[in-house]
Amino acid sequence: MLTDQLKAQIRSVHQRIKTALPNYQSRPGQNHLVAEMAKIVAGTYHRTERIGLIEAGTGTGKSLAYMLAVIPYALAQKKKVVIATATVALQEQLVNKDLPFFQQHSKLLFEFSLVKGRQRYACIERVRQQQKHPELFATAADAAFDWQTLLDSWQQRKWLGDRDTLATPLPETLWQRIVADPLHCGKADRRHMHCPFHLARAEVSSADVLVVNHALLLADLSGGNSILPPPDETLYIIDEAHHLPDSAREFFAAQAQLTHNSIWLEKAAKTIQQLITLLPATVMKELLRFDDSCNELNSLLKPVERCVTEFKPRWFNDKTEFRFADAALPKLLQQQAEQLAQVSQKALSQVEKIQQQLQENITGQQIPLKQSMALLQELSYLRQKIEQQQALWQLYAAEQSKNVYQARWVELQNQSQYVVGHACPLGVAGKLEQLLFNDAFAVILCSATLTALNSFQYIKYDLGLSQFDSVQTLQVVSPFAYAEKGEIVIPKMQSEPTEQAYTDELVSLLPQYLPENQASLVLFASYWQMQQVAEALRKKGFSLLVQGEASRQALLQLHGDNCKHKRTSILFGTQSFSEGLDLPGKLLTNLVITKLPFAVPTSPLEEALAEAITKKGGNAFLQLTIPATSKKLVQACGRLLRQEQDEGRIVILDRRLVTKSYGTAMLNALPPFRRQIEY
Repeated sequence: MLTDQLKAQIRSVHQRIKTALPNYQSRPGQNHLVAEMAKIVAGTYHRTERIGLIEAGTGTGKSLAYMLAVIPYALAQKKKVVIATATVALQEQLVNKDLPFFQQHSKLLFEFSLVKGRQRYACIERVRQQQKHPELFATAADAAFDWQTLLDSWQQRKWLGDRDTLATPLPETLWQRIVADPLHCGKADRRHMHCPFHLARAEVSSADVLVVNHALLLADLSGGNSILPPPDETLYIIDEAHHLPDSAREFFAAQAQLTHNSIWLEKAAKTIQQLITLLPATVMKELLRFDDSCNELNSLLKPVERCVTEFKPRWFNDKTEFRFADAALPKLLQQQAEQLAQVSQKALSQVEKIQQQLQENITGQQIPLKQSMALLQELSYLRQKIEQQQALWQLYAAEQSKNVYQARWVELQNQSQYVVGHACPLGVAGKLEQLLFNDAFAVILCSATLTALNSFQYIKYDLGLSQFDSVQTLQVVSPFAYAEKGEIVIPKMQSEPTEQAYTDELVSLLPQYLPENQASLVLFASYWQMQQVAEALRKKGFSLLVQGEASRQALLQLHGDNCKHKRTSILFGTQSFSEGLDLPGKLLTNLVITKLPFAVPTSPLEEALAEAITKKGGNAFLQLTIPATSKKLVQACGRLLRQEQDEGRIVILDRRLVTKSYGTAMLNALPPFRRQIEY
């Protein structure tokens, strides 16, 4: 429970923060957030189920609220805090701005650290090897790369040894040569003790607050907490929590080649022969076992390739993807799945042992560097291929006949050369329940858009929280004076957005809603339609900044310059511009949404989700499409007012908000702007 002493501490910290914040205005919503979050994590509502779902509108100050509510309590209980976000932008804001400010003015004694995956760090020893022996690694195209400058930047601390602080981004091929993978960059080797990855991980153990992304959190939970503290010792804050189900689906999905596998497996045989001549006799038995596993894998994959080749014309008649209805694989693939999962698992543990042995021999300088480095790279490539096979066949082996739990499909890749198999879980509720919610000390899940159609039931179901009776839900509305500061206009349209005439009507109607000397953002549901409208309006003399014609950063820079000089500025964008785009003040006063952002269930995963709902007697459009579209519309409308003093209007050119039965519910889920409906 929250002691009086702790309540007093939170109040005094809050007071110090208020005093330090320039132009601070009291926010009742933020006070409510702090009080409720503190009660949830302290077990006021339930002694063991300390879980909160919190929707906090724009401007409520939720980042500061969760720091105030959670950090003092965690320090008092000697627990760790893990803040997980979906975007790099929010991680950077927390680590570079919010947490340093809170640490300085709260007077609380705590350390914080940004935790990134190993693949975001370089191994300095590998950079030195590249610089010393370019002939061992370089192809003619990138032999001229200046590794010495990179080493100098590291020595001078201008570069922190990670991919995100590189002055100039490295191409993927070059980055892979210096990435801190566990084989090349072992802490036991003295040369690697001061590598960026190990220095960063040393910070983790001493930090009280850890900032991670959703993917790293999921990887650590499913890998047995090798980086982050155990769940029962941790208070989790999952920010941007509406992304967590999709992040989890992506994390637990798998893909691997179903054709042309004999190429890399035959190459494996040659690598094994070279290793036999190089490594000591003690490793011989493991090498021969690995050779047997590769042969077995090859013989199991050959009939798979024949089967896939036979089906290829039927699957890919006029498209590059084919989904297996009800996740039912062709008979041969289903029969081979379990054995392939077992053999690839065996091969995986063998290749790991061989990599370890080779690394030890390199460290001990017992074998020539040139040969061993090339072989180590070969083994890394082999391991990656086997890992992919193991993950895919593990999912393909899971029983799906009574209930379908996966989306399964095949795809043509690399100019139709390869056929790649895919599997993705339809739901991740069980995984999240098991890995996170069952064991966590406390979990606060927050976002500006957690509800769909003003209900938490959809996100509860997606996250696996339907089983928990004591989950606290809270909606804190934005402090913005929506009715005073903005309005929603729904002009009368003649055509439905699904009709061909709609694009022409957009072209004729849009000029009325693009005022001069103002900043406009026009959001489109399709890239093709955006280009068609842009081309037509340019012919009418409009100057436009169109997504895809320059980088996002360059477009926003040009937009900012236009606004600064009070020139008309019109940004055209698609779905990615409707979330996470911050255009405060005069940078956006006129938002136009051309049509409701319905996601057409074209991806195999969306099709499979809709199929599973229909099979259970549900209505996929009502249960899946409408809530998802409502949430996206709320996010899109959230672009307009970013600060309390902002004002403007939203124009929605989609008559379905008025003519369809679901329109009223969607409108009522939006912030309470004034409405002007011209029907």
